[in-house]
Formats: sequence, structure tokens, C-alpha cells
Amino acid sequence: MIKAGLNGDRTRADHPGVPITPDELGRDAAAAVSAGADALHIHPRGASGLETLVYADVQAAVAAVRRDCPGVPVGVSTREGIVPDLDERLGLIAAWEPTADFASVNFHEKGAERVADLLLSKGIGVEAGLFTSDAARKYLTWGGPVVRVLVEAIPCISPGPDGISAARAVLDLLPPTDTLVHGENEWAWPVLRWAQSEGHNIRAGLEDMLTTPEGQPAQSTADLLRYV
Repeated sequence: MIKAGLNGDRTRADHPGVPITPDELGRDAAAAVSAGADALHIHPRGASGLETLVYADVQAAVAAVRRDCPGVPVGVSTREGIVPDLDERLGLIAAWEPTADFASVNFHEKGAERVADLLLSKGIGVEAGLFTSDAARKYLTWGGPVVRVLVEAIPCISPGPDGISAARAVLDLLPPTDTLVHGENEWAWPVLRWAQSEGHNIRAGLEDMLTTPEGQPAQSTADLLRYV
């Protein structure tokens, strides 16, 4: 499986093509699917352009992507950086009606188990994001059902000299499961190529990398997927 990460926490200052509005997300999602994406991951934005967990904004983004990509699974983020206060974050997610097909939960973050349990109670699947070995152990202790496990090699967060070592450290702790492996920034392409060689599901897009494997500026997520 190839998942497209359309925007993440990137801004137009990072890349002029980062999709922000629902219509932009829908357009870029359709292009990504045409380029080979099997699933989509988005970070909805509010009127300010900032990431949000407000239901109306999340639903508007998800609806636009579904409109332009019917039948393709759509996921969103619940990362701590969007709403740092755990109780506030839980309150916002509690207001969600059925929306995305799945949502990622970073298990190195405080209260990850509570976020995951709440999503499941809403009928939203969980992607368990594991940046570190400690996060993997925490996830295994929680033990809830997931759509898949995300092994995420993130520079400055995941320990290790390189992204492949970081991913291996997490994978070594996991039983056989539906796993997607990806890296970000300078680790993105090396981890992607290694994950492909190992037969893992992968992710690519402007959330993870801004350049092609040759270091040329990418035009869009669809442009990046042509190198996968």
C-alpha cells in the first residue's frame, strides 16, 4: 500500500504548493490517487490556515477529499502539537461525529491511549504512530485494535544514527502486523527505499519530503509519488 501524506504541519513558507483549504486538499488528493496512492492522510486547517481538531473544519476537509476521491480511505492527525492540552484535545475529538476513516495517534505523546480509545468509541479507526521503542512498548501495553501500525522515523525525535536504524529498532519489538514505514525530511527517501525492499507499506508526500530523490524541488505530492 502507498499512502499519500498531503500536508502535515507544513506551511506555504515551507513549500508554495502545500494544500491548506478543503478544495486544495481535494484537488491534491485526486492527483495523488491518480499517481498511485491507495490511502490519504491529511491535516485539516481552520480559517487561519493552522491545523485544527474542530469538527466542522475536520469534516469539511474530509468531505472535500471524499468528494474528489470516492472510495479512497482518508485519515487525519491527532498530534499533540495541534492542541497541546490533553483535556482540550480530548474534548474536541469527543465532539466529532463520524468523519475520517482513521486517525493517527502518536504513542510517545501523553494520553495517547485515551485518544485512541476515544476514537474507537466514535467508530474511527486508529493508526498507531510509533516514533520510538518506548512508544512501541506503550502501544503493546495498550493493546487496542488498530487499522495499522505506523513506524515513523523522525529526525530529532526517533533515536539512532539514521532513519533505517530507528525504524528497525521499533519493528524489532512488534509482532507481525499491518505495518507502514516512513521517514521524514533527510530520512524520508532512504527509509522509503529500505521499507520497499523489506515489503512494508509506505508513505510519501509533501508532509514527509519536499524534494525528489535527486534533491530537486518537488512540485506536489503527486509529483513525489512518481518516484515511488
